[in-house]
Amino acid sequence: MLQSKYFRTCLSIIAFLTILYLGSKVFFLFNPVLAILNLLLVPMMLSGFMYYLLRPLVKFLEKHNLNRALSILLIYLVFIGLFVLFWILVWPTLREQFQNFIDNMPYLVQGIQDQFTKLQSDPTFSRFFKGDTDLSVRVSEYLSNGVTWVTNSMSNLIGVISSIVVIIATLPVILYYMLKDGHKLSPILQSLIPRKYRKEGQVILEDIDSALSGFIVTRVLLNVVLGIMLYIGFLIIGLPYSLLLAVISIPLNFIPYVGSLLAAVPVVIVGFIESPSMAIWSLVIIVIAQQIQDNVLSPIIYGKSLDVHPLTTVVLVLVGGDFFGIIGVLIALPVYMIAKIIFLRIYEIVIAERVEEIQITPEEKL
Repeated sequence: MLQSKYFRTCLSIIAFLTILYLGSKVFFLFNPVLAILNLLLVPMMLSGFMYYLLRPLVKFLEKHNLNRALSILLIYLVFIGLFVLFWILVWPTLREQFQNFIDNMPYLVQGIQDQFTKLQSDPTFSRFFKGDTDLSVRVSEYLSNGVTWVTNSMSNLIGVISSIVVIIATLPVILYYMLKDGHKLSPILQSLIPRKYRKEGQVILEDIDSALSGFIVTRVLLNVVLGIMLYIGFLIIGLPYSLLLAVISIPLNFIPYVGSLLAAVPVVIVGFIESPSMAIWSLVIIVIAQQIQDNVLSPIIYGKSLDVHPLTTVVLVLVGGDFFGIIGVLIALPVYMIAKIIFLRIYEIVIAERVEEIQITPEEKL
């Protein structure tokens, strides 16, 4: 009975479930560890993100006979210089637009209502609002609730500031050691894999590393170019808060598919407050920039490196957001890519072993 594969599988399942049950009874022992992990989760994610962005630069400097530690410090100095330039050249305009936007936020609802009133009195557009005279009131209520939510969220500003302080204090240190010793992680992980599958494990780790590197670097490049295109377009049509709206769109567009819609909402609202035609032109600029990104830049930069169906991406974003909030939305696609690589490689190994067993003749078994 002990030699039965079915019996041994059942015992393994029972043992695994027993461990999970006993672990749930002493889960409180892990609360301090979970608290530390929760505190370091965002800095670790950002450090990993920056690691894949800066690693090519470190390798490039190493090829030119520069020490790895000195290469990292040199990159830090360059970033400090870029930050100083940003603070001198960009930040004053961005701060002014942000301050004006906050000051004018109470008047946004009134501005929307005034524009709807003008449209209802216009013979050209009045036919679209016929029988729905409460549309402007309902839209104003939605915006009012949104403004109230933003205002209430500002009460959590202290918590946000403390989180930012933790990130600023820990991110450079974590990133430094990632860039300095990141190449040592792969051999450590390979040593944990059984010797029989160590070669396949190395291939899996290389595929995961290549997929994450390509995804992060290309995503950043595409979103920065998209933000620049939006800013230029907003300047051409004279959209208020053009720099602020373009900067907001860059991080939002890291969310696949849904992010572009979220980034378009404040742009269209600000444009509509200015005039309905401004809202239409703003939407035209967004559509043109998105089309250039999707149909011109993405095929050139991505190629076929991101083989994920759009419907799968939408489902991943929804599931990740439901379980883990904004962090789940951001990491859903990379986690799926890692899981897909591991699953396909293990599947290939299992199939290869079964084919090898089938090809063994009875004489070879003897």
